Amino acid sequence: MAQNEKPGDFSSIPILDWSLLSSPEGKSKFIGELQHALVNVGFLYLSNPPVAREVMDKLIEYTPRLFDLPQEEKESIRMTNSPHFFGYTGVGAEITKGKTDQREQFDFGTPYECKWKPGDPDYIKLWGPSQWPKEELIPGFKDLYLHYLAQVEQLSNEFTGLLAEAFELPEDAFAPFFSGSTKPKPGVVQHRTKIIKYPARKEGGSDQGVGPHFDGGFLTFLLQASDHPGLQVQNMTGEWIDAPPIPGTFVVNIGKALENVTQGLARATSHRVLSPPPGSTPRYSIPFFQFISQEVLLSDFKLEFKPEILKLKESRGPLGAVDSVNYAEYGLYPAGHVTLIGRVRYHASCQRSGVRLTMEIRRSHPDVGERHYPELFKQLFPNGMPAQGSAY
Repeated sequence: MAQNEKPGDFSSIPILDWSLLSSPEGKSKFIGELQHALVNVGFLYLSNPPVAREVMDKLIEYTPRLFDLPQEEKESIRMTNSPHFFGYTGVGAEITKGKTDQREQFDFGTPYECKWKPGDPDYIKLWGPSQWPKEELIPGFKDLYLHYLAQVEQLSNEFTGLLAEAFELPEDAFAPFFSGSTKPKPGVVQHRTKIIKYPARKEGGSDQGVGPHFDGGFLTFLLQASDHPGLQVQNMTGEWIDAPPIPGTFVVNIGKALENVTQGLARATSHRVLSPPPGSTPRYSIPFFQFISQEVLLSDFKLEFKPEILKLKESRGPLGAVDSVNYAEYGLYPAGHVTLIGRVRYHASCQRSGVRLTMEIRRSHPDVGERHYPELFKQLFPNGMPAQGSAY
């Protein structure tokens, strides 16, 4: 690091080796590296993760086949069918920062039966079963993907305990955000995942695979499923830093919910994806988004950090201007409602505790909102369906 360079002015993404956790000396090194990554970067590579490499590789092999399904099959599981916002979305259905995102995607979730009943808040309806392509058209895909998701969910649970250690908090410090369990348990919280295809851009066309944004939730675990670069992370000076694929690793990044509950110690970092160049094959990626309990209102919780831990934020220096603005609503509403308004995006002002806030909120899937959340849709879109959804 240069003499006048702040820790947050990173020029590369740190690589942490999960195998270090197998010894006391190695674990101490890992926790120190994790603390640095959380506070100063917001992104890290995780090598030797506790997810079977053969499962990762088989999923990567399946990924192009998913998008090669007949178009009528993909349309049969369109997201508009699902009140849980699971299913297929075609290229060009979303915009970020006023520009169309060039990506095609399938949204899935960890297994969960919807518990919504009349009288419950609408956001309870967000969690429920996924839509899957027909087994005979892509045999073995569903079973493999569920097996993969179970392993990544377990990794995310274990990683949450390491977060507490990195910030010198009690082991159960984050339990209230996962329905009170000492450690997060499978089936208590539904997590979301996508399988995304970024087609090569056309000559003279936009290179925006997806524009600058933050992730919600606590943590994201990204499997880069092809050898194409394109993922970029924005440092504190506004410079875009490449995060190219490294085989056998996950890219892990901080969500806005975790940033909020750690008083800004853990840093949610702006990032984007550039489309592959003309004439290239597509880029594929598979993110897993770790969510928290729907009923949690983050402003009701305050973690107690040691003074020396809080000083880490000061040593990082002030955050510069970044290109992402989404998920400003955490602390204003229960986490489930934040997710809902993030799925049916709108521009609005809100009043809370005497403070008026203007929020930029995405309109990613208003068609789903119109079909499954008609009252909310009418509030957000009194003039009817917008021309195009906005991813962030």
